[in-house]
Amino acid sequence: MNGKTRTTASTEPTAAAEPAGPRGVIVVGSGPTGLLLAGDLATAHVPVTLVEKRPQKISNLSRAFALHARTLEQLDARGLADDLESKGRPLDRIRLFGGLSISFETLPSRFNHLLVIPQYEVEKVLRRWAEEAGVRFVYETEVTGLSQDADGVNLEVRGADGESEVLRAAYVVGTDGMRSAVREAIGLPFPGKSVIRSVVLADVLLDEQPENLLTVNTAGDVFAFIAPFGDGYYRVIGWHRGRDVADTEPLELDEVKEIARLALGRDYGMRDARWMSRFHSDERQAPAYRVGRVFLAGDAAHVHTPAGGQGMNTGLQDAANLGWKLASVLNGHADSGLLDTYQAERHPVGKAVLRSSGGMVRLAMAKRPWTLALRAALTTVLNHVGPARRKAVGQLTGIGYAYGAPRGAHALVGTRVPDVALGSGRLYEALRGGRFVLVVPGADARSYGAGGEVVNGAGAGEREGRKGRLAVESWASDRRTTLLVRPDGYVAWAAESPDAEAVEAALAAALGG
Repeated sequence: MNGKTRTTASTEPTAAAEPAGPRGVIVVGSGPTGLLLAGDLATAHVPVTLVEKRPQKISNLSRAFALHARTLEQLDARGLADDLESKGRPLDRIRLFGGLSISFETLPSRFNHLLVIPQYEVEKVLRRWAEEAGVRFVYETEVTGLSQDADGVNLEVRGADGESEVLRAAYVVGTDGMRSAVREAIGLPFPGKSVIRSVVLADVLLDEQPENLLTVNTAGDVFAFIAPFGDGYYRVIGWHRGRDVADTEPLELDEVKEIARLALGRDYGMRDARWMSRFHSDERQAPAYRVGRVFLAGDAAHVHTPAGGQGMNTGLQDAANLGWKLASVLNGHADSGLLDTYQAERHPVGKAVLRSSGGMVRLAMAKRPWTLALRAALTTVLNHVGPARRKAVGQLTGIGYAYGAPRGAHALVGTRVPDVALGSGRLYEALRGGRFVLVVPGADARSYGAGGEVVNGAGAGEREGRKGRLAVESWASDRRTTLLVRPDGYVAWAAESPDAEAVEAALAAALGG
C-alpha cells in the first residue's frame, strides 16, 4: 500500500529483541483486555501503542457486569482492585437454574464474592491506569492489513481523515473483539456457531427496585436478567425461544417487559429506555492464539455465551498471562520461546470456559424431559456434594484453573497462589510492578537480600540485572516450601528446603538468566 512507515517504538537493541528490529508492541482494541495488556507493557517500560477504531469515549453499551475473584486478584496485583471494589457492589451468592445456588463466601481468596460492576466502569479505571503508565492511544484508526517478517510486524491502518500509514512494532496483539480485523488479517478462522438468537437488551428505569442485586430466572421458553448500572438505570437482558428474529428487527419496550413478566413474574415498572437492541450469542474459538509475531486475546480469540459472566474475565486473564511474557522477552530477560507458553496455557482455559458457559445456557433453557432430569440431577450434586461444588465454583471464578507443569516438577508448579501473608505484607502487593516474587522460609531470609538481590551464588552484575524483576519475601508463617511466583500469580518453581544452587538455577530458568 502507499503510505508512511513508522516504527512505533525505539529500535535500541536488547538482549532478547533482534538488534535491527523494533522493540515496541501494538495492541489493537481498547476494551478491558487491550487496556490491561497495554498498561502491563507500559509499566514494564515497553513502548506500546493502542490502536482503536472507535472515537475516544467510554461506551455504556457493554454487556459484561461482573468481576470474578481471580480477575480481582490480578487487578489487585496492579493496585486497581480496591478502586473497583469501591465502585461496584459485592454479591456473595448467585442463583442459577432449577434451585441451584452458588455461594462465594468460602472462596480461598481475599475476594470471596462476585463484584457487580458494569464493564464501562472497569474500562475507566484501566484506561486511566494505562494513560498514567505511558500508553500511546491512537483513536478512530482501523486496521486494513498486516504483514510480518523475522524482525517485526507492519500494521496497515487508516485514520479518520482517510489517510493510510504503516505502523511497525516487534509484536502485535489483537484484542479487537469478535469481528477482529487482526484475526482476519492473519488468516485465522473463527469456528463455532450461534447458540442463542434474538437476545434483547434494554437500559431502563424501574419503578420497583428488585429484591436482589442480580435478578435472573428462566421459566419455560423464557429467560430474563436484570442488573444495576449504578446510575439509576438497569440493564435488562432477555430471550424468548418463540421469537427468533433477525438482530435488525425493531425492538419495542413492550416486548422487553413481556419477557420479564414471563420469566420473573413482573416487569418492575420498566420505563424510559435510553437504549434497546438485539444481538445473538455465539460460541467460537480461534484454533491458535499466535501466528508468528501476532497474538490474539479476549473476544478476538474466544467468545462465549453470557452465562456465568466469564467473557470479560477470561479476556483480562489472557492479558495478565501474555503481558509479562512479552515484556520479559522485549526487555532481554527471557528467550522468545517463553511466548509459546501463552497458547499452551490460555487456549485450554478458553476451551473450558466455552464448554462451561455453554453448558449453563443449555441447562437453563432445558425443555426436553431428559435435559430437565439432567439439570435436576446436576443441581442436587452441586448443592450437596462439596468437591463437585468447589470444582464448579473454581471454574466459574477462575481460581480453579492451573497451568501445565514439566514432568517431575513440584506439585505446586503451575497452580495459582492465593494472596498469602508475607513477612512484609501481602503477596499481591509484592507482585505489583510485574515482578517475580521469591518466597522463602523465614529462617532462610538472611541468605537473601532485599529488593530482588540474590546473595548466594550470584555475581554483582547478575544481581544488579535482577533488581526490579524479582522481590524476595519470607513467609509470615513457619512454612518451609520455597516458591518462585510468576508476575501473574502462578507458581513457576517450588521446592522443599532447596540449596542455594537450586534456587539460582530456578531463577535463571524463570528470568532468562
